[in-house]
Amino acid sequence: MRNTHILFLILLFQLPLFLLAQDIPFDRSSFGKDRENLRIALRAIRDGDSYYMLGQYNKALESYQKAQVINPNNSELNYMIGYMYLYVERYSALPYMKKAYELNPGVRPDVLYLLGLSYHYNEQFEEAKEYYAKFQKQLLPGDKEDMDAVTKRIEECNNGIELMKMPARAFITNLKELNSKYSDHSPVISTDESVMLFTSTREGSVGGKQNAYDGEYDEDIYISYKTHGKWGVPVNAGEPLNTRSEDATVGLSADGQSLLIYNGQRGRGDLQISVLKGDEWSWPEWLSSEINSKYQESSASFANNDRMLYFISERPGGVGGKDIWFSTKDSRGRWSEAKNLGSAINTPYDEESVFMHPDGRTLYFSSMGHKTMGGYDIFRSVKQDDGTWSKPENLGAPINTADDDLSFVISASGRNGYLSSKRKGGMGQHDIYLVTFLGPEKPMVLSNEDHLLASLNQTITDNAMEKTVELKTIRLTVVKGVITDAISGNPIEAEIEVIDNEKDEVVFSNRSNSKTGRFLVSLPSGKNYGLAVKADGYLFHSENFNIPKTSAYREIEKEINLHNIKKDAKIVLRNVFFETGKANLRIESYPELNRLANVMKEIPTLKIEISGHTDNVGGEAMNLKLSKDRAKSVVDYLIITQEIAPERITYAGYGFSQPIADNITEDGRQQNRRVEFKVISE
Repeated sequence: MRNTHILFLILLFQLPLFLLAQDIPFDRSSFGKDRENLRIALRAIRDGDSYYMLGQYNKALESYQKAQVINPNNSELNYMIGYMYLYVERYSALPYMKKAYELNPGVRPDVLYLLGLSYHYNEQFEEAKEYYAKFQKQLLPGDKEDMDAVTKRIEECNNGIELMKMPARAFITNLKELNSKYSDHSPVISTDESVMLFTSTREGSVGGKQNAYDGEYDEDIYISYKTHGKWGVPVNAGEPLNTRSEDATVGLSADGQSLLIYNGQRGRGDLQISVLKGDEWSWPEWLSSEINSKYQESSASFANNDRMLYFISERPGGVGGKDIWFSTKDSRGRWSEAKNLGSAINTPYDEESVFMHPDGRTLYFSSMGHKTMGGYDIFRSVKQDDGTWSKPENLGAPINTADDDLSFVISASGRNGYLSSKRKGGMGQHDIYLVTFLGPEKPMVLSNEDHLLASLNQTITDNAMEKTVELKTIRLTVVKGVITDAISGNPIEAEIEVIDNEKDEVVFSNRSNSKTGRFLVSLPSGKNYGLAVKADGYLFHSENFNIPKTSAYREIEKEINLHNIKKDAKIVLRNVFFETGKANLRIESYPELNRLANVMKEIPTLKIEISGHTDNVGGEAMNLKLSKDRAKSVVDYLIITQEIAPERITYAGYGFSQPIADNITEDGRQQNRRVEFKVISE
């Protein structure tokens, strides 16, 4: 945690730096006849002091370093250089703060704390604790705020020591193809990692304004597409996503077609949404007052196929400063009153950068509380079957550092994560990093000879172990593909609905991209889903995904061809189910048959044939009877329950005489066991 009361303890009305200089001071007695260098150094120090007072820390640092070249052994100057680095590049402060203390242990009242902080940011936790403890001894009984702050810093160091004993099995890679010499942060990705949007302050922003304080340009949103496993050159998203002010990425829907944006122009900062129409983004619109408040809302993540929103807000009524809240969307698209996620997740400190995995139960977020090793660390918590949350788990080093680690997102497969952080060897102020999770290490298999040699040489053991960032079973199926006209092959913008067949409840509704026809839906395990695709002038298409609760992660590609409503067009009703070996309809069939009934009601002249089909297991006569009885059950439901006129529907049973797949494999036989409808007349 950064504590401004201590970290930035510089008296506003202190004497100018050059008058307080000690050790080798900047005066004539130290420089003798070299008055020119003394003049240059004093001017650089005065400039540095002026820039510091204006909050232009990069420029202050540059000026102080000019004087440092002339005299590197001044405690005040080393202190100020280290102090500036704590603003602009924290891990670089250590040698200067260390030298300031060595030259003059009393250089400033807070030098012990800042020296501990400098060791802390370099993850030298034992040394940091030593100087924090020394600083503690200087505090008076009334210095409660300072005592609380340094006590927490010591706790963070202890956390860091423990976490470093078992580093996570993960590779951290700087995405140099995306990063620049400026700040690049807040990556958001589609579920299948095909597209990334992120925020950058690089040159070339729409507004074109450069900040006098840090040299960065206005924040703009950039887009990169992944092809053949590599991220392409990022391109400025342009208007309307980017304006002449600050525009920042916050969250992205699973299919990459709805973007959440942070906009600081209203109040203390609120959330907006933009939707991809073809290849153009809509003008961002403010989220409702249930989400946005007069306080700051800085981060958000869709969940449950965009029907839930987790977001960060500093509104009152929470556990700490900035907390994670959530809201749900009803069937009419209205957001509910926001609720706090509670003290199992939120702490008295700040939370930030919330992300819900597409499985709808694994939450990632950054926090200054819990067991952080310093600044914001990334944590994971899993929603249990009873609705409670597991204890947040620190993802560990090297994913987390002693500095701020933010904006973590992870692919649906759980193999790749992305975050933004400021680390040694980076390209700019903040960079985007790829986290490749390795999973549990495979045990080495030793031969008998290996075991013998190992036992003979077993004198000293190293107890350091790697912590396994457990790649928990991702209970998720991602269905993606393209929807086209069956004849022309042209992409179609179609309505896609996902139905929980057991509850007859629509759990997801969206449209395929109007230009590409592409779509993507995320299906958490443990349900029987029906997927219905509808477009004007076409017969609907259905798919069934009955996913066991224990099913692991998988991706399914589907090319869906929609057929025009014309004579002899056939459609398989993939979400019609019967009791085994019987013609009794199961209730999971009702949503599919209701869709068919709606089509017939919308087109009063439409006449159809319902046909039943079986695999080749069993005798021909038995299968003919079963297929006919099943077709009749469907017709009876449509006539009796949905009040479709009997003269508009006929039925037939074809047994196993019209297979659409082989009858050798179970998968093939399952496809052959089906109910179809055929257009008799329009």
